Amino acid sequence: MRVIVVGGGIGGLALGAGLRRRGFEASVLECDTDVTATGGYHITLDERAQAALRELVEPAIMRRLLASSSALRLRERDAFWDRRGRLLGHGPDLSESRSVDVDRITLRTLLAEAAGDSLHLGRTVSGAGHDDDGRPQVLFTDRAPVSADLVVGADGTRSVVARHLAGGPTNRPAGIVGFSGRTLLRDLGPAEQQRLRRRSGLAIGPRGTALYIGFLDPIGNAALHAPELRMSVTNGPTYIWGAMFPESAETDSLRALRDHELQTALLGGFRERGWADHTLEVIARADPRSVAGFRFNAASTRAADLAPWPTGRVTALGDAVHATPPTAGMGAGAAIRDAASLLAHLDGTTTITDAVHQFEEGMRHRGAEVLALGMRTVRWILATDTALGAAITTLSIPVLAAATRLRGRR
Repeated sequence: MRVIVVGGGIGGLALGAGLRRRGFEASVLECDTDVTATGGYHITLDERAQAALRELVEPAIMRRLLASSSALRLRERDAFWDRRGRLLGHGPDLSESRSVDVDRITLRTLLAEAAGDSLHLGRTVSGAGHDDDGRPQVLFTDRAPVSADLVVGADGTRSVVARHLAGGPTNRPAGIVGFSGRTLLRDLGPAEQQRLRRRSGLAIGPRGTALYIGFLDPIGNAALHAPELRMSVTNGPTYIWGAMFPESAETDSLRALRDHELQTALLGGFRERGWADHTLEVIARADPRSVAGFRFNAASTRAADLAPWPTGRVTALGDAVHATPPTAGMGAGAAIRDAASLLAHLDGTTTITDAVHQFEEGMRHRGAEVLALGMRTVRWILATDTALGAAITTLSIPVLAAATRLRGRR
């Protein structure tokens, strides 16, 4: 069986690696010419995503992944703050968590290695269809079409494959624009090091602003202590943060900026909305080259709306179907689980169409689950951008902060 995977992001590479491992004839077509040319937040892999990866890649790849990952169980409980840096509460106890955080570049590099010679970089797919014999086919901008037994779109929120299947876009802007960057813990002043500590956290202010600060330390908090296997691009305690604003003409203009200019504009945007200067130190002291912007897209949270096409020998997975904002930290993990599910059905079902049907049924429910979690935070942030929401946020936050201080004294 010949399978063409369109897109070499996390889901596409994971599927390509699994197909290659199981002996399928697979081709992963990626428009990028360098697998390290990726940005955004770090990636969280929970137990389910890790179990799926173990079905897709060799044990040696998993060991290198864990040696390059930061274990959530080794960091402090997550924190919730207001825009003035006052502590409002904590997240759940992580001491029993099996989840890990990993740099996106590290994960993509490992998956590309596992995909091996099935990965073809610099291939821009312009469309999908069927050849004269009715076989699935992919079209290119600069070369002849190629046919296969199965075509899988893993080409993200702007998927040409999913658009072909659905007859239009499968997601839309979620209403929030995000900006990410990297800041070394040692570059912060003593006071902010003490406040932020070795944990992740989230602060939400009025007028739809939020700041997520993720803590990543693949050395001090290594999920697997095997320094000889480590290949993480993060080499010490680091905050990988995400600044969020409601989508508007103002934030659209910010997305056109780069590096130090964008960093300065982000600081100005938060200050205009009343954020305390010390809470912005993590942005101010970031590596300017790491600062970039991107739009949050989201599919429907209803399972019935996902993959809304008749089952056939062209399908899609990951963000191409269930585009998920990074606010749940589960989008990449869901794409990996999609890949493992499709591979399992291809291995165990008599016909390709039956395998795809069973895969799509499971994917709809998996996608709806992660979308519901991701959109919960997005709606919370957007609710503060109304007059009522801003007023409630401004009035209630001091009460929550005072209650937290009282609990801490007991």
